[in-house]
Amino acid sequence: MRRQEGCLWLRLSSQGDGTRKAINWSSRRGNPLPQFDNWAVNGALAFGEFAVNAPTRLDSTPLLEEFPYRLTDNVRFADLDPNQHVNNAVYATYFETGRVTLMKDRSYRLMPPGLAWIMVRLDIHFRAELRWPGTIEMGLGVSKFGRTSVTFDQVVFSQGRCVASAQSVTVLIDENTRKPTPLTAEIIANFQPWLRRGVNGA
Repeated sequence: MRRQEGCLWLRLSSQGDGTRKAINWSSRRGNPLPQFDNWAVNGALAFGEFAVNAPTRLDSTPLLEEFPYRLTDNVRFADLDPNQHVNNAVYATYFETGRVTLMKDRSYRLMPPGLAWIMVRLDIHFRAELRWPGTIEMGLGVSKFGRTSVTFDQVVFSQGRCVASAQSVTVLIDENTRKPTPLTAEIIANFQPWLRRGVNGA
């Protein structure tokens, strides 16, 4: 993304293979910006630099059987917005229900005394509309262990179709100091039954 002698270099990334390209475009009057298919122009300066980035590549549709922890729930009328489908903000609650129900079940021993889990990141992919009335099935699987964190892959299914997926990151903290604390070997061992299919739990 640089200017050179009246030209702009546009740095592009393709949705298909992740390669990056550059295009030399003269900014002189009468030479408009070329048209691109499937490219998103994020920003520009008048005779400055253009940042051109492709949309994030969509991942493949997950399968419910990949997620060992499951819950079912009802779609509520209150979940709808004026478009008569479940509002995007409600999905964060669906995913929270899946995580909290697992983590706060003392029989699984995922939250030792004096420690707590806090959410630090939630990335949601909205895949299809969800309407009322109906039921949903939520799935959760551990995808990664960090030094102080656990990453979950999560899904919401309805009528056999994945309507939303997410990746969430939670960090283990000391309840008194409110500082991150390292995962113990026992906690990691207790998470093993909940690994997403195909994930190495080491």
